[in-house]
Amino acid sequence: MLTGIGVCFGAPATPPPTSPASTTATATPTIRAEPVAAGIWRIRLGEPEPLTPTRYRSAPFAPDSLTTLAAPTPLPFALEQIVFRHSRRGCSVELPMDPAERIYGFGLNTRLFEMTQNGKGNAGRRVFLRPTDHPENDLGESHAPVPFYVSTRGYGVLVDTARYASFFTGNVAPVKSGDAGGSGEAASTTTELYQARTLRKKTMLVEIPAAGGVDLYVFSGPTMLDAVQRYNLFSGGGCVPPLWGLGIEYRGAGKFSAAESSALARQLREQHMPCDVWGLEPGWQSKAYSCSLVWDEKRFPDPDGFVAAMHGMNYRLNAWQHAFTHPTSPIHAALRPWSGDFQVWGGLVPDFATSEGRRIFQQHNDRVLFGKGVEGVKLDECDHQPTSANPWSFPDVSAFPSGLDGEQMHSLIGVLYQQTMLEPLQQRNRRTWGLVRNSHALAAPLPYTIYSDEYDLRCYVRGLAVQGFSGLLWVPEVRDSVSLEDFYRRLQVQLFAPQTIIDCWYMNNPPWVQIDRAKNNRGEVMPESARVTAEVRTLLQLRMSLVPYLYAAFNAYRVTGLPPVRALVLDWPADTRVRTIDDQFMVGPALLVAPLFVGETQRSVYLPAGDWYDFWTREKFTGPTTITVSKPLEQIPFFVKAGTVLPWADPVEWIQDNTCFDVVARVYGDQPAECTLYEDDGVTFDFARGAQSQLTLRWDGAKGSETRAGAYAGPARYRVRAWERIR
Repeated sequence: MLTGIGVCFGAPATPPPTSPASTTATATPTIRAEPVAAGIWRIRLGEPEPLTPTRYRSAPFAPDSLTTLAAPTPLPFALEQIVFRHSRRGCSVELPMDPAERIYGFGLNTRLFEMTQNGKGNAGRRVFLRPTDHPENDLGESHAPVPFYVSTRGYGVLVDTARYASFFTGNVAPVKSGDAGGSGEAASTTTELYQARTLRKKTMLVEIPAAGGVDLYVFSGPTMLDAVQRYNLFSGGGCVPPLWGLGIEYRGAGKFSAAESSALARQLREQHMPCDVWGLEPGWQSKAYSCSLVWDEKRFPDPDGFVAAMHGMNYRLNAWQHAFTHPTSPIHAALRPWSGDFQVWGGLVPDFATSEGRRIFQQHNDRVLFGKGVEGVKLDECDHQPTSANPWSFPDVSAFPSGLDGEQMHSLIGVLYQQTMLEPLQQRNRRTWGLVRNSHALAAPLPYTIYSDEYDLRCYVRGLAVQGFSGLLWVPEVRDSVSLEDFYRRLQVQLFAPQTIIDCWYMNNPPWVQIDRAKNNRGEVMPESARVTAEVRTLLQLRMSLVPYLYAAFNAYRVTGLPPVRALVLDWPADTRVRTIDDQFMVGPALLVAPLFVGETQRSVYLPAGDWYDFWTREKFTGPTTITVSKPLEQIPFFVKAGTVLPWADPVEWIQDNTCFDVVARVYGDQPAECTLYEDDGVTFDFARGAQSQLTLRWDGAKGSETRAGAYAGPARYRVRAWERIR
């Protein structure tokens, strides 16, 4: 049994030696699977590199956390079926695959979903795990390229590397496989060609450049959801945001001054528009691209006064930055020895894998931001632009004091950056809820959601489905739109994302005033702005009604590893009809969301086995079935699973430290399961040390009841004002 799996923040300044790879391919030696915990094994192949994702884990793994899961199944494949090779170019691993199994995961890619298909039949594909600022591609590059995948056979595999690994998901055939091949006749059409490829014996081939070996971590089921939960708990368990983080965030224009920010923030309050967080974009700094990380004296002459004024209007603050540090920054000289050997936009690239580089950056940000009361950060530009003819980021040949090279740093900088900015708030015992542009493996404990400048709504929805495969969180964005219909559809999707953000960094006014960017910045108001404002307010209130349910889902993420937002295939892996559904997703244990897209007045919705209720009409459907749904522009289709007690809160305009939600307990079906709500102070980490209570809602068939248990001694968070039966 492996022991000592804990937090390891920062590599030593002098890297440990690595063993050179063999110059010739080598047959596989005896392979052993070493138990890590129930249903988790480590398989060591060759001589792994020392600087890998598990070295930089964000939270310790507690094996006892696995007791919440079903009993694990045995190791999913025979060890003698594994083939390992290493050579001058790196190493490779072959793992067996069944002909019918399907593969998901590999991080956050908004174009790809089921990873054993290439659009031309069951031929497999190559997935290339490299960070990029354009995740909408067919290769697998993304904002969060995670070397973890999960199979419909009920297991998952983490390849512990920060290299740009390639995974061939069933489309390569070793000579030793005994494959009989195709018919031998020349293919005259692409259909015949790809049909021939489907005859091959399937195998998962993993190529890892530069490395002389690798550790594999295997997570067993019995289902693929169990495997994902084990992976998330191995990562340290899912994050729990502050209560206010589950409300609404509005990000003002990039160059807004303190006065302009305050004026628009006040306008939102006068409109009674729900909003919890105000986002400051680059203009708060004296230099950006690269960043000075100091307040601009002209736009923000009194930062302390500005923060106090925003807090006085009940806003939390989130400040944009990137890590590349401008020569005018007060920490530039101290940071230089602890940075990479190439600049980005004329700024240093801090090495967050060193304790000293991390300390310098943390102490400065704690003084400039967190010490003043800023509650969160948006961590931009920590992704990559590898395919551009004019890339802006550091090259892969970069060297860093920790021993990481540019390739490894591109993979890990997002996670390291998140850790660096989280630690000062942890020391202040304050939870945060931020944004990040890049992430990687074992990221579930980090309270940051990934965002993108890409703006395809179908890709945004697909991202909400795929995030749950790899322990990630994803947030679409709402900015300007091509039509009111486009704006409404985008905003509706936001309501069910881990964060709800209206990002107006390039717009002076809210989109409900004017959706056209150019007209918005000229101050032109839409004729229908009053109506749209009222309808947007109603939509945002729906999100606020969901907060108790979402907070319970995130607490379950922490304790059980259940992704709060996920694809249907995780919940119904044996149902072959959900294996390609990427435009519906689950939120929490019981809500199935099926967005409408621009140009659609109706759509087909697949409902898996069981009874389901249309939230809006309360009509009951029995699955498995496919139905046609039509909704007005102001509504998004979503369904409630029978057997649910849904805590539906009266909406508030913002969430305070002492907010108590008035809840209607909606009972769906005849025999609902218990609903557990979590009460704590909503802002500190005391809940993780036991200062939390559970409010359990039960329905006995005739009436509802509630019980509280736990050590939270603060004001009540929930007050059940009514029970409502829906059947």
